Amino acid sequence: MTTTVIFDMDGVIVDSEYTFLESKTAMLHSEGHLVDESYHYQFMGTTAEFMWEKMKEELQLQKSVSAYIEEMNHRRKALITRDGVKPIPHVQTLIRQLAEANFQLGVASSSPKKEIEENLDQLQLRNYFTEIVSSEEVARSKPFPDVFLKAASLLSANPQQCIVIEDTINGCKAAKAAGMYCIGFANPAFPVQGLPADQTIIDFRDLNVQELKTIK
Repeated sequence: MTTTVIFDMDGVIVDSEYTFLESKTAMLHSEGHLVDESYHYQFMGTTAEFMWEKMKEELQLQKSVSAYIEEMNHRRKALITRDGVKPIPHVQTLIRQLAEANFQLGVASSSPKKEIEENLDQLQLRNYFTEIVSSEEVARSKPFPDVFLKAASLLSANPQQCIVIEDTINGCKAAKAAGMYCIGFANPAFPVQGLPADQTIIDFRDLNVQELKTIK
């Protein structure tokens, strides 16, 4: 019987992927690299350090990785200040239903821990989660399984009894590498990615909480 659900944050709980896409695209355009937003899809689910190191190498960017991350975070903060922290539709209801059904809940995200906690606080969801793990706290980020395995360990959960909800290829690969059942959330706002998940949904209302308990 499945007892534990581990959520990714960006693109699963919080509608924040657009802040990364908009900020990075604008930054690259300002340096003469006229990439489309779709260029950034390959980095969804990875850490800021990984994606800027990769872009610096591919595009021969001149500034330091830390300088690009600082500028990206500044631009993202401005977008969030403008728009507020926006939840993915219906995810709050799902989280409450899972808690009421006595699932253990955790978050395992590539974002900084402070940002994870602030977002959950803003959405009044923090108290539903027993453990929060950031990729800052493990040796390797997604697509490696480290962040999910650490979350399971802190939750005292067998990986085979965990469900992961992810929205990126890298995140789904990490969940499967951890030996966990993966539900891919294919956000209809983005092009189809072909998530390597055990099942894929486009709306959180498609999940039946009682049926999730029977997943093996």
